[in-house]
Amino acid sequence: MKYIDLRSDTVTHPTEKMRRLMAEALVGDDVYGDDPTVDALEKEAAHILGKEAALFVPSGVFGNQVSILTHTHRTDEIILGEHSHIIAHEGGSVALISNVQTRTLKDDQGELDPKEVERAIRKDQDIHFPKTGLLCVETAHSTGHVASLENLAAIYALGQRYNIPVHLDGARLFNAATSLGVDPKEITQYADSISLCLSKGLCAPVGSLVVGPKDFIDKARRNRKVLGGGMRQVGILAAAAGLEALSLRHRLQEDHDLAKYFGEELQKIPSIHVHLEEIHINMIFFRIQKEGFDEQHFINHLQDHGILINGQDGGLFRFVTHYYITKERIAQVLSILREYFQ
Repeated sequence: MKYIDLRSDTVTHPTEKMRRLMAEALVGDDVYGDDPTVDALEKEAAHILGKEAALFVPSGVFGNQVSILTHTHRTDEIILGEHSHIIAHEGGSVALISNVQTRTLKDDQGELDPKEVERAIRKDQDIHFPKTGLLCVETAHSTGHVASLENLAAIYALGQRYNIPVHLDGARLFNAATSLGVDPKEITQYADSISLCLSKGLCAPVGSLVVGPKDFIDKARRNRKVLGGGMRQVGILAAAAGLEALSLRHRLQEDHDLAKYFGEELQKIPSIHVHLEEIHINMIFFRIQKEGFDEQHFINHLQDHGILINGQDGGLFRFVTHYYITKERIAQVLSILREYFQ
């Protein structure tokens, strides 16, 4: 990559092997169900996550939204975290697409409090109340936190007790599994459906997967068509956003280790205050406390030196490690930051 791009793990380019696989991919018309590469991708994803079936979709937002649409009915209420990706970063699409009401709960550490979830579930069949149609959890969380298996199990148990499905936004599911040191199935056993992003940390150029029971995926496939997500010779994408991308999940520990190293070195620079205790995956969050600090000048200065970052969100900057962030490139960033803040 030309720039040292720390904005996200979505900025990665396909590897050279991915590009070869894309060029050589066997294809068919996926709307008719005869693209062999997509079929192989969906079967492998279902196997890895321990579910019956999977569906290839264009994006992570699409995966979450088609799942919500498939689980719920208009006027239902869904329960989810106030900082979750579905609420914070999906443009309010649940209101437009599924016509559901959202009930948000605190999720500061990437977990929902089971007691608060149970309190929020609509238990009375009163015509004045919406029906609780879905519980949504997320791990790894967009704040960089990872939910414990115990927490996910408790939320899932509530869903079973009250006959409410649980959807897992698992955009960075493999990061969560890596952080916890478990097989992905240990996480996905506590969800009825999962959305898994292939372009976050796995170098795929595009694509996500929705995974779950066969009857759910059959309904989701129709809803994908309704939403305009039916794709034709998409095996060209599935080849890169497929088996090769899924295989890269085994190297995510490298990104996590580099994030911890990066955070520890950033903390040594005057004016930079890193939340070291919150480095659970490949994300480093930090504040800059310096008199006269000019955010835009800082961003421009780094860009002039070949480094791309996002602006603050809630007073925090975020650096994200990924396939193209090496220890050597981190050293370059640290050198420029030390000079800037000296």
